Amino acid sequence: MSAPERIPPRRVSPQELLAEGELTVRGRISGASNAVLYCTVEHEGVSAACVYKPVAGERPLWDFPDGTLAQREVAAYELSEAMGWGLIPPTVLRDGPYGEGMCQLWIEASAEDSALLALVDGEEPEPGWKAVGLADVGEERTALLVHADDERLRRLAVLDAVINNGDRKGGHLLPGADGRLYAIDHGVTFNADDKLRTLLWGWAGEPLTDEAMEALRRLSANLADGGPLAVRLAELLTAAEIDALRGRVAELLRTGRHREPSGQWPAIPWPPV
Repeated sequence: MSAPERIPPRRVSPQELLAEGELTVRGRISGASNAVLYCTVEHEGVSAACVYKPVAGERPLWDFPDGTLAQREVAAYELSEAMGWGLIPPTVLRDGPYGEGMCQLWIEASAEDSALLALVDGEEPEPGWKAVGLADVGEERTALLVHADDERLRRLAVLDAVINNGDRKGGHLLPGADGRLYAIDHGVTFNADDKLRTLLWGWAGEPLTDEAMEALRRLSANLADGGPLAVRLAELLTAAEIDALRGRVAELLRTGRHREPSGQWPAIPWPPV
C-alpha cells in the first residue's frame, strides 16, 4: 500500500493572518503620542509579530476631525499597494483586545542598511546624497540635513505627496533585511488641506521618473468613480478627502515634477526623528 499523499498546509497571506488571527498583546511601545501595542498574531499554525493601534487609544486632533487615525493608516497601505511599490507593511482594520484598531505587520529594521539620513558639515551634499536644508544643532552651529539619493526613498517621496503625509520623520523609515524599504506611521495623512511635512525634499522640483508617472497614471484610473480603490477608500476617508487625493494625483501628472514646499505650512516635521 502506498503512503497517503501529504497535503501541504494552506498558505496564509499576511493580510489574512493580520485580519483573522488571534491577537495577543505582549507590551506597549513607549514614546508614541497614541497607544501602540506590540503583539503577536497566530492563524492556522502561522504566527508573526505585529503592531496594534486601537482607536480607543487615539488622541483627538483638531485638524483631523473625521474618521480615525487607524482608518488613515489602512488607507495609506491600500494606496501604496495600488501604486505597486509595497512601501507600507501589510495593514488591516480589525477588532482587537481593546476594540477596533489598525493592525500592521512588524518590520525588524536592518542595522546594515540604516544610512538614509545624516547631518553633515558644509553647504553641499556629497555624491549619493540630496540636501534637505540647514538644521540648528546647538551652540550657534548649523549642519546640512541630507538624505540618501536612493530610489526607494524617491518612490516614498512621491507616495507622501499623494497621501499628503503630515509627518514623515526619519524614525518612520525601516530598511528591511530583505533589502526593501518600509515606511510606517501614516495616521496624519489624506487631509483635504495641504499638510505635507517630510524630510524627503531632496528631489523637490525635479522631474518625476517614468516609473513614478506610470504609477500615478495607474493610480488615477483606480481612483475614478466606481474604481476598486475609490470604492475601498470610501470606507475609510471622507468624500472631500478623496476628491483632494484625486486633485493631488492630477497635479503631479500635470507638472510631471516632485512636489515643492508650499510655504504655507512647516515643510519639515519636528522633531525630525
